[in-house]
Amino acid sequence: MLPVIVFGAALYPDGSPRPALLARVQAALGFGARHSDSLYVVTGGVPQSGRTEADVMADLLLSAGVPEKAILREDRSADTCDSAIACTKLLREQGYDGPVAVVTSDFHMMRCVAMLRALGWITVAVPAPSRADLSRGRRLWVHLREYPATAWDVLLVLIWRFRQ
Repeated sequence: MLPVIVFGAALYPDGSPRPALLARVQAALGFGARHSDSLYVVTGGVPQSGRTEADVMADLLLSAGVPEKAILREDRSADTCDSAIACTKLLREQGYDGPVAVVTSDFHMMRCVAMLRALGWITVAVPAPSRADLSRGRRLWVHLREYPATAWDVLLVLIWRFRQ
């Protein structure tokens, strides 16, 4: 079994997926097609119209033919840091301690991988491409904000890990 952690992305107010979430699910499906023993761990608990990111991703995976037994839902986390910790707890409770694949947007990969490594995981990065229609300024902003966010979130997960 190879867990494929798919980090959520904000939903539209009506509960439908935004392009970033769709790209992440597509990247996860592409990776899973090459690894038949994939266990998809969908994470994200910020609801819109009664649906969480994890629920939406699970539905997308199911509609693409992934069996329910190959999907674990983590639908309580409010942010990326919460997701990394919650997925760690979930997988450790299942007795898993091997490598994990990490699926998120390319600009967000550094933070997710750094947190999971700080939590003791060996990681395989599976980046989903950013939207090509973003302006140069917006693209620069989403990349630059990841540096301080990465430092902060890694500190938080290390504190959590050492308190365990």
